Amino acid sequence: MFFRRPTEPVAWMVVFLGNPGLRYENTRHNAGFITADIMAKEIGIDIKRVKFNALTSVTTLGGEQVLLAKPQTYMNLSGNAVRQAAKFYKLPVENIIVISDETALPVGKIRIRRSGSSGGHNGLRDIIAKCGEDFIRVRIGVGNPPHEGYDMADWVLSKMTQEEETLINEAALKAAAAIETIITSGVDKAIAKFN
Repeated sequence: MFFRRPTEPVAWMVVFLGNPGLRYENTRHNAGFITADIMAKEIGIDIKRVKFNALTSVTTLGGEQVLLAKPQTYMNLSGNAVRQAAKFYKLPVENIIVISDETALPVGKIRIRRSGSSGGHNGLRDIIAKCGEDFIRVRIGVGNPPHEGYDMADWVLSKMTQEEETLINEAALKAAAAIETIITSGVDKAIAKFN
């Protein structure tokens, strides 16, 4: 007979925003997915279990059990996956960390916020509508369109240049470190260190 050690309950959820499919790979809007892939490689796991309309994995970060999730609902419906997982694990919204792209930040910069508005980001807007606004945000700068009148959707859904990709990958590593700091030391310490 096999015995399994009881595992600690999931205490945190990290949600990486992006759009599934080859068409959206290496686009600015997928900065969250890029962070998920880099973080998974760093800690030696795969985020591939299909649950809650997302690709998921449960891992230990800073001594806590953490659900990592890449919603597969497309950006505008990200809140569906987040709400399902939060309800299943009985997670307070304050223990949800969402990683997303941010056009108001220069390429490669990150900004952590305890809560707030969507800032015009459709994925964040949907999560706020379905879960409330008190989740932690880690935003990765993807810069503004090159000129006025450039369609914002075209900008975030277009492929990055090689230079931008390098900067986003570096920011993703910082975001991964920030996530662990939030979990181990609190959001204020992460803000002081990474903003």
